[in-house]
Amino acid sequence: MRKLYHPDRDTIQLTAIFAALSDPLRLQLVQDVASAGEQACGAFQYPIAKSTMTHHVRALREAGVLRVRIQGTQHFLSLRRADLEDRFPGLLELVLASDREPLLRHTAAASGEVELQADEAEGEMAKAEQRR
Repeated sequence: MRKLYHPDRDTIQLTAIFAALSDPLRLQLVQDVASAGEQACGAFQYPIAKSTMTHHVRALREAGVLRVRIQGTQHFLSLRRADLEDRFPGLLELVLASDREPLLRHTAAASGEVELQADEAEGEMAKAEQRR
């Protein structure tokens, strides 16, 4: 049986994680694994070729984001939650929240400058207005 490379917890690099998560499909895959738990690779029905899925899983595995467990002919994917939390506390939670609830949004101002508006602040202001 072939042994897959998984970086040790202490050798996981933040830049490698960011590079792996820069692809929208990989980010979606991480979010799907986080919500579903350990799943066989074939359980994820993305409109991509099997070789492309293998490439994306490999990028996430070699970055230290996913663990791949081989059982027979199946590859099971799971998040390395404990390792990521020990190495970079809070990072995984931010990544998982990123698509569902953006923390910051860029909007173009009339002058062409970029403003950052915190969605949480807007939500709190809306709640305060409703209470009045």
